[in-house]
Formats: sequence, structure tokens, C-alpha cells
Amino acid sequence: MSSTVVVAIDGPSGSGKSSTSRGVAARLGLRYLDTGAMFRAMTWWMLEHEIDVHDVAAVAAHAQEPDIVSGTDPSAPTISVDGTDVAEAIRGEDVTGSVSPVSAVPEVRARLLALQREAIDTGGIVVEGRDIGSVVWPQAEVKLYLTADPAARAMRRAAEEGGSDLAATEQSLLARDRIDSGRAAAPLVMADGARHIDTTPFTLDEVIDQVVELVGAAQGQV
Repeated sequence: MSSTVVVAIDGPSGSGKSSTSRGVAARLGLRYLDTGAMFRAMTWWMLEHEIDVHDVAAVAAHAQEPDIVSGTDPSAPTISVDGTDVAEAIRGEDVTGSVSPVSAVPEVRARLLALQREAIDTGGIVVEGRDIGSVVWPQAEVKLYLTADPAARAMRRAAEEGGSDLAATEQSLLARDRIDSGRAAAPLVMADGARHIDTTPFTLDEVIDQVVELVGAAQGQV
């Protein structure tokens, strides 16, 4: 396995990106970066500092202030803001309900894009997000776009959140899809050259196996 390979895994919430990305990185001995956590961290900071997340100018004005640091160990990924561990805090309802408007602000995307490219720089990494293959690192050797049936996505997300209402979770995910796909800055799309995998009928291990095989093929090892 090349120590410089970059694997870009994009897709909507609940499609299996995080579990797949971490599993592939662990299997192949690569680093792992969750770019969605970076947007959540930025959103957490805005909420903590009482910035109106729907005020684009206000969010843009403060986008350079938080110090966001992402750990890249797939077995124990970390994220901190201004030295504070926010791995749990960024998964709360307040952040979940506010991350889309913050993510749509061009100044936020530009700030985090620079941090993401800095982390990817030397390769040897699996990166998950919504625009990795299309914007962040279009030269990635392996580009994937994961999707799943909305009901399956809702079940996965509800399980992650401790048994949330399935119908409400599904509607929330679909609303997030509409926002992410319709935004002007780096919308959620399948990148040119990406391989589409519908994860609905597969177990996590089966999806990881498919991705590992694709990475091996791209590296001339299969």
C-alpha cells in the first residue's frame, strides 16, 4: 500500500461514511480525517460565542477565530477547539440543528478547506465528507460516493443517537440533503470519476472489503 494514497469518501449523512472510512483506514494502516467534525466544531464555537448561525455576515466575520485541531488516528479520532475536547459536544442536538447554515458560509468553507488540505498534504489518509473528491482533493487516487436508502440512513443515525424517533430523523436527514445539495459553495455532488456504492444491502465489513479492494486495485496490488 502506497504511503501517499488519498482515499476520498463522500456522501450524505447516514450513508456509512464514518464507519467505512475509519474501518478502511484501520485496515490499511492509513490516517483518517472526518471533515464533517470540523464543520461541527466550527458550529459549536459559534454557538458557544452566541453568534447567530443564520447571520451569514456574523459567521463569516468570526470564521478565522477558532483553533480547530483534528486527530487522525482511526482507532481514536479526536477534535478540539481552542484546546478543548469537543468530540462529544459536537454531536449534540444544538450543533446538529445548526451545522448546515454554518457550513454554507463561504468563509467557513475556505477556512476549513485550508485546514483539510494541510492535513491531507502528504497523503496516506482516508478522508470523509461531502466535497472531498469534488473540491477538497479532486486528485485523490480513489474517490467514492456512498449512499443508502433513506430509511436505512435514519435507522443508523437513530442508533447512533440512542434511539431517536425514526420518522423525525429521516425527515431531518432529507432536509440536510436538500440544504447540502442546493448550497452555492461546494454542494454535495458525486465527484467526477467517483465510484458509487449503495451501502443499504451490505454489512459494514462488506462495504469496507469493497473499498479496500478498490484501493488495492488503484495501487496495482489486486
